[in-house]
Amino acid sequence: MSRSALESKELAQQRLLYGGPTVSRPVVSHHTQVQATGQRATKISFPPAPKGYVAGVGRGALGFTTRSDLGPASQRPALGQKPGQDAEAAQGTHRESGEEGKGKKQEGQFDAFMGNDAGLFAQRYGDEEDREADEIWDKVDARMLERRKRQREENAKRELEEHRRRNPKITEQFQDLKRELSTMTQNDWDAIPEIGDRSVKRQPRGKASYVPVPDTLLQRAAQERQSVSQIDEQGGDAHRGGMATTTTDLTAVGESRGTVLSMKLDSLGSETQISQSGLQSSVDPKGYLTSLQSSSAGGLGSFQQNDIQDVKKARKLLQSVTATNPSHAPGWIAAARLESDLGKAQKARALIAKGCAACPKSEDIWLHASLLQQTPDEKKVCIARGLAQVPKSVRLWLEAARLESPEVSGEQGRGDQATAAQRRVLRKALERLPNSVRLWRALVDLSSEEDARVLLRRATECCPQHKELWLALARLETHERARKVLNKARQTLPTEPLIWVAAAKLEEANLLRKRGALGAEEEKRARLDPETSFGVFAECGLVAKIVDRAVKSLKQNGAVVTREQWLAFAEDCERQRPQPALGTCAQLVKRTVGEGVEEEDAKKTWVADAEELERRGSVHTARCVLHHALSKFPAKKGLWRRAALLEKRNAGDPEVLDAILARATTYCPRSELLWLMGAKERWLRGDVAGARAVLSEAFAANPESEEVVLAAFKLEFENDETERAKVLLARARSQGGGPRVWLKSALLERELGDPAEERSILAEGLSKHGKDQEDGSSWKMHVMLAQNAECAGDLAGARAALERGRRDQPKRWQVWACSAALEERHGSCARARAQLEQARLRVPGEPNLWLAAVRTERRQGNHKQADALMAKALQDCPESGQLWADVIEHAPRPQRKSKSVDALKKCKNDPRVVRAVAGLFAQDAKIEKARSWYDRSVKLDRDDGDAWASYYLFECRAGLGGRGELEEEVARRCEEAQPKHGERWQRIAKEAPRSERGARDVLRKTALDLEANPIPRP
Repeated sequence: MSRSALESKELAQQRLLYGGPTVSRPVVSHHTQVQATGQRATKISFPPAPKGYVAGVGRGALGFTTRSDLGPASQRPALGQKPGQDAEAAQGTHRESGEEGKGKKQEGQFDAFMGNDAGLFAQRYGDEEDREADEIWDKVDARMLERRKRQREENAKRELEEHRRRNPKITEQFQDLKRELSTMTQNDWDAIPEIGDRSVKRQPRGKASYVPVPDTLLQRAAQERQSVSQIDEQGGDAHRGGMATTTTDLTAVGESRGTVLSMKLDSLGSETQISQSGLQSSVDPKGYLTSLQSSSAGGLGSFQQNDIQDVKKARKLLQSVTATNPSHAPGWIAAARLESDLGKAQKARALIAKGCAACPKSEDIWLHASLLQQTPDEKKVCIARGLAQVPKSVRLWLEAARLESPEVSGEQGRGDQATAAQRRVLRKALERLPNSVRLWRALVDLSSEEDARVLLRRATECCPQHKELWLALARLETHERARKVLNKARQTLPTEPLIWVAAAKLEEANLLRKRGALGAEEEKRARLDPETSFGVFAECGLVAKIVDRAVKSLKQNGAVVTREQWLAFAEDCERQRPQPALGTCAQLVKRTVGEGVEEEDAKKTWVADAEELERRGSVHTARCVLHHALSKFPAKKGLWRRAALLEKRNAGDPEVLDAILARATTYCPRSELLWLMGAKERWLRGDVAGARAVLSEAFAANPESEEVVLAAFKLEFENDETERAKVLLARARSQGGGPRVWLKSALLERELGDPAEERSILAEGLSKHGKDQEDGSSWKMHVMLAQNAECAGDLAGARAALERGRRDQPKRWQVWACSAALEERHGSCARARAQLEQARLRVPGEPNLWLAAVRTERRQGNHKQADALMAKALQDCPESGQLWADVIEHAPRPQRKSKSVDALKKCKNDPRVVRAVAGLFAQDAKIEKARSWYDRSVKLDRDDGDAWASYYLFECRAGLGGRGELEEEVARRCEEAQPKHGERWQRIAKEAPRSERGARDVLRKTALDLEANPIPRP
């Protein structure tokens, strides 16, 4: 191939590799030039090579690059230079922008998308679509981070707790040793050797230098420590001829002088503080009276124990106040009270007399002047003088009337005359002050009913704006007159809601009085009528109309009465004595409970109102709120349940309760709970036939309900109708009942004493529901089958049943624990340990498995191994109450207190820990503390039978003199609570015969088991 052909081929390859231009150019060869010119060519001309061309690359040559190939270095564009713009123009623009804002970056240099790199990559990256895409992805990332925020925080918290548990602080590791320091005696502390100075510090060379003490200092010290003896020429004993020698210690004298000086300095430094006498060193004329009242709480002579200088200072200050401002009554009162507290009554009376002369128009000073007088007559004279100066003072008139009372005047035998004198004084006062409500009320209280009626009529004319006078007059008048009084009061006070409420009460009382004996029968019929909300909103005459008019009238007159205020008025109607106004209460609730409540929040708001009202003891008001809510939401089963529980908790009428539940099942026929509540209430009252009728209706409404079938089975079984119960369960099994039906069937056969039938039912039930993980009855069937085989003496069958249970229910710790207990009962402790260890791997973090392993070691006498297992258990389950309770019960006596403190910190308000602490108090003979802690444990968990048994055992041991009141009280409370759970309680209740499964019988047996077996049997 010729040279020109090779060059053409190389050029084509370069175009394919590097994307060169496709413009065809003529290739001139050496031979062509020779032919054209006719002479030998001296130079061959080729077209320009494309960028990145390497000669001979087609033959595999790599080539090399020299500086001449790169060409001259290109100059970087000027800052701010645009394409096609001159560099000098760009520099000029840059200088102008620099002059506008020195010290700041140019806007063109920073980009919101590219940042400070905009100058480098502005021509290659960043447009609107990229920015929009990045914003979308940023929002997506933020949303994903927000969704996983809670999970990340929980994981971080868990990791932190795990890290702190595995790497405790040094202070936490030495907590038990620090607590033991409290048991050390003073001798133990003194026995600790001194550590001394064992440092390797460099000691200074040479001897220490001493400065000689001046002679004057030595002489002063000698004089201070010398004693001077002198002869007392005037004193001394008689047998020494009146001569005695006393020795004076100059050192003690110097120390006492220093003490006195320091006390004076302290008193000068605390001038702004309140002294012991209760006075202030700064002048505060308005605070003298209150400060003296607080200081005189101890009675006369309270200043006798204080420093006399404080009294003198207070007297001078008060003299200054009264001298500078003699018309200031509190200053005179404070000065007189000071002298009175010091026991100088005469001086106090003289000061208060001066004060009365200086401030004759002050009622306070006249009242205090009356208090300082000795006899009642002097007090009356003083008040009379005050009334002469201040005839418009209500307090002085009331004090004058009080002085006429027999208790003050000392005329107990002349009570009528004293009362007449009081009325006379008050009448005279009302002549001066006819608009004083306090005077009218005081006079009405002292008058008879007829006189009070006349006085109140006059009082309402003089004080028409006070609703108390109108309401009091209405209560004393007859029905017709009271109606007129309230109508007039309503016209006078159109914005007062209490007048409307009083009118409604008046009409209700009149209606009840008219009904008489017939009203009771009508009320009873109304209480069973669902149309009247079971008597809650029964017909009550004009009460409903009055309440409606009240709400409308108050709104028209601009009165703002909130919903809470109306409910408070309803509560007052319920609490009215002797006859509560329940009709008015109901109408107030019905008309106003929905004021200002949104429809979507109505149910929640009314339920909260009912709960709060019941907590305050306003049961009928809460009942009205619930029934009003039921009238708006009749299909809400939660409201019906609350209404029924309200009647049950507050000892309502059983017939009303049955009527409420019957009405509830009418509106909510698919609610199994309401049907079961109705049947149970009838059964508890002894109406078995009624309970059967309710359950039959419930089964008709819910034919596939397993709960109704089991309730019917329980009813028949508890009433010894075993055949009926057997038929019910057989029908339920044939209809495809769940695991609970099969379990109850097996329990029934066990009670009837047919182990073969029990075994067949369990086998069939396990074949259908043996692997159900969610239901809590499947694993029980495995355990029951193993117990059946063990009772028959078939140990291999029991092991096989439990092995199948472990395989079908690997996450149920109860199956593992029962299997280990079976092995331990038959002497295979090694297999029990292995199974418990395997169970802890399958069900991690389960404290019951750890506790079972610890108890297994303790029953075998391996206490060290038990302690080691317990330490691991607390690391795995640091907040388990049952583990900490076991630690407290089996800890050495010196460590029990510290262990209980740690347990209470880790498991606050855990009933098992509280019960263990109560046991510690009982062992230390702290009876009252132990009783309070036992009571606290049963209050925390009323369903724990073991807690009740421990409490009962404690009271039996702590009983003095054979008294059984306290343990009987515990037994009674346990019977009311009807506990169903507890490790020992459940086992003993299942082992006991049916006739001995009452709460009291199981309580006594569990207490005996606690005393006989401190560690539960496997």
